[in-house]
Amino acid sequence: MRPLDLQVIGTELAIRWEDGLESYIPLETLRKACPCASCAGERDILGNLYKGPERALTPQAWTVRKLEPVGGYAVQPVWSDGHATGLYTYEYLRRLGAVS
Repeated sequence: MRPLDLQVIGTELAIRWEDGLESYIPLETLRKACPCASCAGERDILGNLYKGPERALTPQAWTVRKLEPVGGYAVQPVWSDGHATGLYTYEYLRRLGAVS
C-alpha cells in the first residue's frame, strides 16, 4: 500500500492512502518509533541487541523540517534537532497509523 499524499499538518503526519484510508500519526509518536539502528537498535546473529545511547529529546525532536522520499517504499524525516537516519517504510507507517 502506497500513500497518495503525505504531509505534516500541525503536530501530526497526515497520510492519504491508495485505498482511501487516512492516517494521522502524532509527530511525537513517529519520533519515538524511529526505526534507525541508533534509536531502535539492531541485532547480531545471536540475537543480542545493540543500540546507541539514550538521547534526551528536546521540543525540536517533535518537529519535522522536511520529508525525503526514499525510492518507492519509504520516507525519511529530517527532524529539527538534526536526527535524520530513520527510514519509515510505507508498511511501517500504515501500522503506526492503525494504532494512533
